[in-house]
Amino acid sequence: MIVRFPAAALLAAALLATVAASPNASPPAQRIVAMIPSVTEDLFAIGAGPRVVAVSAFTDYPPSAARLPAVVSAGSIDAERIVALHPDLAIGIPAQRTFAAELARAGVRSVLLPDDAYDDIARNLRTIGRLTGHVSEANALIERLQARTAALRRTVRSRARPPTAFVVLGAAPIFTVGRGSYIANLIALAGGRNAADDVTLPYARYSGETLLARQPDVLIVDPAVHLEAVLDRAPWNGLRAVREHRIFTLRDPAILERPGPRYNDGLAWLIAAFAEVPA
Repeated sequence: MIVRFPAAALLAAALLATVAASPNASPPAQRIVAMIPSVTEDLFAIGAGPRVVAVSAFTDYPPSAARLPAVVSAGSIDAERIVALHPDLAIGIPAQRTFAAELARAGVRSVLLPDDAYDDIARNLRTIGRLTGHVSEANALIERLQARTAALRRTVRSRARPPTAFVVLGAAPIFTVGRGSYIANLIALAGGRNAADDVTLPYARYSGETLLARQPDVLIVDPAVHLEAVLDRAPWNGLRAVREHRIFTLRDPAILERPGPRYNDGLAWLIAAFAEVPA
């Protein structure tokens, strides 16, 4: 589990304050630890991949990044191994404040970037561009991504009522995305509506009774959930989407669940899924 230090909260707050005030105050980072997969993808997408010296255990893209040392897991960080790699920067998310505090004690600077909202994708690319000296590359990538997003949105069918989608990240207990999630933004961009828009948190548990009452038009499913194993149980067996076989399982969950430079692949996938829902 995570190692907790008495001063962790204070150290993390200081780190966040420093980053917010001057994200490009230091020289461009040359040896970077990417503490989450989306940051790894961002770094490689703007041409800073050769500077990445370590990644998280969940890193799988690009393939070359998956071969780098994995020093971060969901609940722990290998600070000793990180220090041995001589990084000058670690990049993660606010949920990794404890990790950042531990690295600060070891003399490693961390930057924590919010990644819950859709707008965070471009914002984080710009910040990472500044941190690595790849500003022009980051801006060019953002322009390409936004142009493709606009082109994809022009393919969305016009409907009197947008199809509702429930994202299944867990089946027992039920876990989904709320309206604060970037995934909910993608659903809206694809012409749909998040069936769990009553949830204010980006990600949260959800009650089976409420799911039955909401009766989403489609289920968007992470394959790791193995939803097929519980479809004969409540509340799943009471859903119209199940009876009418409108269950869409992601082949590559990262294109939808990971707020990085491949988000347009997830948007295109959602648009195609919603097109199968009768108007």
